[in-house]
Amino acid sequence: MKRQQRGMTLIGFIMVLGVAGVFAYMGMKLIPMYSEYYTVKQSLEGIAKEPGITTQDTARIKDLFFRRLYVSYAENVKPEHVKITRKDAGFVVNVDYEVRKPLIANIDVVGRFQAEQELRRERDSGSY
Repeated sequence: MKRQQRGMTLIGFIMVLGVAGVFAYMGMKLIPMYSEYYTVKQSLEGIAKEPGITTQDTARIKDLFFRRLYVSYAENVKPEHVKITRKDAGFVVNVDYEVRKPLIANIDVVGRFQAEQELRRERDSGSY
């Protein structure tokens, strides 16, 4: 009576380990890109909550935005990626940028990110 062996062979284990390693390596490249995008979104939401932001000029709004990014070490967003346009009684801030990270040899990982935030005046909270 022969018993059949069960389990994974060494070669199978090495192949599974290799695949897991590739995904872990890709994650190490992708996670910082998405973390920076989250920082951009948080910075836009933060300047939208600034009191009197709609009375500021576009240069001041850009400065406030980049100060928030500087604190968070976001380095891929440049001033040419930020467009501020007037809309009604406020502004619309649009951040459109691309991040390219080398992966293996001549293969790159490219992330394109776009975020938009409307800056509006706060409504009076008086009684009706």
